[in-house]
Amino acid sequence: MFRTALRNVLAHKARLLMTVLAVTLGVAFVSGTLVFTDTLSKAMSNQSAKSYEGVAVSITDGGASRGEDGGKQGDPGISQQTLDKVKALQGVDSASGRVTGFAGVGDENGKLIGSGWANAGSNFAPVKDGKDPRYTFTAGSGPTKADQVALDKDSAAKGKYQVGDKIRVATNGPVQEYTLSGVFTTEDGAVNAGGSLVLFDTAVAQELYLQPGFYSEVSVAAKAGTGADQLLTQIKPLLGENSHAQTGAALAAQQAKFIEQGMAGMSQGLLIFAGVSLFVGIFLIYNTFTMLVAQRTKELALLRAVGANRGQVKRSVLAEAAVVGSIAAVIGLATGIGLAVAMRSAMGLLEAKIPAGDLIIAPTTVVTALVIGVVVTMLAAWLPARRTAKIAPVAAMGSAHLPATMKSLVLRNSIGSVLALIGIGVVLLGVSQKSDGRTTIAAGAFFLVIGLFVLLPMLSRPVIATVRPLLEKVFGVAGKLAAQNALRNPRRTAVTAASLTIGLTLVTAMSVIGITVGQAIDKLTVQNVKADYRVTMAAEGMNLDKSVLPALEKGKGVIAVSPKTLEVVKLGDSSQMVNGVNPAALAQLLNVRTTSGDLAALGEGKLMVSAKEAKEKGLTVGSALDAQYDDGQKGKLQVGAIFDTKGQFGDYVLDNKILASHNETQYLPEVLVKTNGGTSAANQQAVIDALGKNPAIKVADKAGIRNEAAGQMNTALNIMYGLLGMALIIAVLGVINTLAMSVYERQQEIGMLRAVGLDRGRVKNMIRLEAVVISLFGAVLGIGVGVFLAWAGGKTIAGSIPGYELVIPFDRIGIFFVLAGLVGVLAAMWPARSAARLNMLTAIKTE
Repeated sequence: MFRTALRNVLAHKARLLMTVLAVTLGVAFVSGTLVFTDTLSKAMSNQSAKSYEGVAVSITDGGASRGEDGGKQGDPGISQQTLDKVKALQGVDSASGRVTGFAGVGDENGKLIGSGWANAGSNFAPVKDGKDPRYTFTAGSGPTKADQVALDKDSAAKGKYQVGDKIRVATNGPVQEYTLSGVFTTEDGAVNAGGSLVLFDTAVAQELYLQPGFYSEVSVAAKAGTGADQLLTQIKPLLGENSHAQTGAALAAQQAKFIEQGMAGMSQGLLIFAGVSLFVGIFLIYNTFTMLVAQRTKELALLRAVGANRGQVKRSVLAEAAVVGSIAAVIGLATGIGLAVAMRSAMGLLEAKIPAGDLIIAPTTVVTALVIGVVVTMLAAWLPARRTAKIAPVAAMGSAHLPATMKSLVLRNSIGSVLALIGIGVVLLGVSQKSDGRTTIAAGAFFLVIGLFVLLPMLSRPVIATVRPLLEKVFGVAGKLAAQNALRNPRRTAVTAASLTIGLTLVTAMSVIGITVGQAIDKLTVQNVKADYRVTMAAEGMNLDKSVLPALEKGKGVIAVSPKTLEVVKLGDSSQMVNGVNPAALAQLLNVRTTSGDLAALGEGKLMVSAKEAKEKGLTVGSALDAQYDDGQKGKLQVGAIFDTKGQFGDYVLDNKILASHNETQYLPEVLVKTNGGTSAANQQAVIDALGKNPAIKVADKAGIRNEAAGQMNTALNIMYGLLGMALIIAVLGVINTLAMSVYERQQEIGMLRAVGLDRGRVKNMIRLEAVVISLFGAVLGIGVGVFLAWAGGKTIAGSIPGYELVIPFDRIGIFFVLAGLVGVLAAMWPARSAARLNMLTAIKTE
């Protein structure tokens, strides 16, 4: 029977080609993902380990802690005295203190070099030989004076800087000018992430980032013969309660674990899409083997007649699937390796710094690829094999195309209806759970989609029957025959359409949610913001220096400025996040709608509370709250207004002068600015000039704010479209495969149609229209289910996104329909051409 199976694979290799392609694409996606993430993870781990070479013990500090009165206590870092004690230990060869923070370097045009969040500053910490073991200088030397800095080689090249040049460097304060003392190479993670690294003299770095005489990290090298563990035991008693020490090897292992966890997230995301592609491929494989065994029913019945039992017949079909799956898995593995190499090269072209390293093809990757290829193919072929084995030899000899029995149809429709209803019910249950219902909705979506797949044959009849009159009216006989052919075998039509249904369900759901979120964000920036500009650090979330406020207030054409600080204040029995603003300018910068009280109450030192928080806490205008500030001082705050502005603030707002009086180092993530004459290139430049042309500070107008938020969403959607494109490619292969095999088994019918007057052009139209009908049927269901799931998923995030209201993008949905029709036309090109070229007499004689 195995030889028979192998002979059948060789005999039908052309018809199995699409199956091989479908499995190959899925396996390539899986193996490519695994090879790429393994390679990247290993390279980054090696790079991280290299940066800790020579470090026996690493000491880090968590900073000052808070006392019972809310004030800060303890040292801000590792003191110079502690460092000196560590250096004096018998087994220590050298010990160097490090201070790190943000530093941005401008190029010759004043623009920031590197990615904002990855731009870093640190100190040059030479040891006994006058060199810093972390950095290798290619030109000049490390900074030894307060007005000197060193810069990493890549950033120096981008800025066209050479040793001796003046460069502008910004931390979170005013921009400063320094002399470039040297250029170096490093394995620092910030540089390899696409950022820049600036080295200052130690005293300067301490003043900028911490406090004179303190370090955030100390690296200790051991003398020959002294073990890291031995040294660690000596160091621990010297440290304060907020300091932590571990061996360099342990730190490198910890970093490798963090990298592995980060890669795992990327890998899981890509593997989900690979799983979707394989799931879509199952329908193609199922259809292929269903049609193959249907065309070979007499042959298989003859095997039964000469002594083959049911198990042998089923195993022969599964053996064919195993052979096809094995071939596809090997090709897919090779393709996946090529894909991983291409992904690595593509990231290099996009200027993403990928550490050098060997390509990692783990044994688990090879085994996974082979198992997936074989298992997926055999799983998809199991039902056709089982159904074939159950056909009685006499019945099979009498009919090559046995219809499904009424019992099987009733059972199928009953199971499908139950699964679909369960799915809908679980999805609605998830909607009722709001933000906690996402997992429930995902489970419901699974049952709903599976139920619809089971019901697809039944659903195909009314849907296709609806468009049948239109096809007849517009395309005549060819349209009528196309509709009849699509309805002739509902199971085949359903399985072919299922591929498109899956892809369009996901694409539609993502599009609807993405566009809805984008419009909600747009409302926040356009409707609620009166300010012309928002000032932030280029590194998102970083703290602006308080000096930007007076600088902006003095800016040319600036008429209103307000900070949006964020402080922790204990109100009553719980700590709350409180926004600090400038009450005098707030009405000019934001649309703040009060439901009770007056906005002017902020200027009187009163508290403004969100309507939601006021309702939950039972607060009204006039309510008094006990307050404890950052410095531990206590007082009372009276509620002066209740507001209902969505998304502009947290739940509590206060005059920033009150907050600033209790905290000299406020967290200031953004400043809002209003200019005379509104947004213009001249006004934006005036704001930039007021800030000293600081490369580390970003000035965005309304359009910039909107594009920044919408750009992230559009990028995510484009990635989704690209990854789901693999599923749609497999769907196209499925339509091609079904039509090609359908043409093969309908050769006699097509020959008869040609004989009675149907010309080649109308034969082509018949096949094309059949493909379009099947594709649009899949699109209707996919888009409908996608919109439903987007509505349900949106309910779970609506509470966290102010102004969220479902938006159905009819223009994009229209594009999806057009693309689905185009898929049908393209998929039908080869089968239609083959059908039109059939010889009438030969076709009529075909059994």
